[in-house]
Amino acid sequence: MQMHEIRTSMVTACREMNRTGLNQGTSGNLSVRLGDAMLVTPTATPYDRLTPDMMAAMRIGDDEGRFLGPCAPSSEWRFHRDIYRARADVGAIVHAHAPYATALTMLRKPLPAAHYMIAAFNTHEIICTDYAPYGTPELSALAVAGLGQAHGVLLGSHGLITVGDTLERAMWRAVELETLAQQYMLACQMGEPVILRKEDVEALIPRFASYGVKGA
Repeated sequence: MQMHEIRTSMVTACREMNRTGLNQGTSGNLSVRLGDAMLVTPTATPYDRLTPDMMAAMRIGDDEGRFLGPCAPSSEWRFHRDIYRARADVGAIVHAHAPYATALTMLRKPLPAAHYMIAAFNTHEIICTDYAPYGTPELSALAVAGLGQAHGVLLGSHGLITVGDTLERAMWRAVELETLAQQYMLACQMGEPVILRKEDVEALIPRFASYGVKGA
């Protein structure tokens, strides 16, 4: 993809998050890796006013938070950078305050394997971290550790993070995580959900390497 196409796809993804209710206002953010750099959505910018040129470019190896562009990056730029540092397989990151997933974070509840689609996250359980203030090194450390080699994590009293090799797959996983959270919470209202065995989920994980949307 050309640079303008990548920036435009980020605008489209942001607006889609709010259109579908995955996110609200300016609370979410996303990024795309570009070699040794990343593009990050700008801070405090309503998505209906977002334009491709507003994305902030940052060096992944830079510890100072310096950026290029007309707008400062999201206050959450640090965990985007640190996830890219920790995970060479990650090409894009989505962060949202999705209602059902965020409700689980308020309860400090992980998302267990009550449905087989959790295998799309390369894990049998999506971890919920402790709380740390937004934009801090402490939150970044929790996000990286909680994510591990999985493709999703819940941040305590905060929201969700999903990753993918492309923005399209990171977005697909964000929708799937929120759907799983909703289904799990509905099931909990009716009784005790049956949790699939770890070995059964792990047997499915290789099949999800080519499942769902195909990144370009």
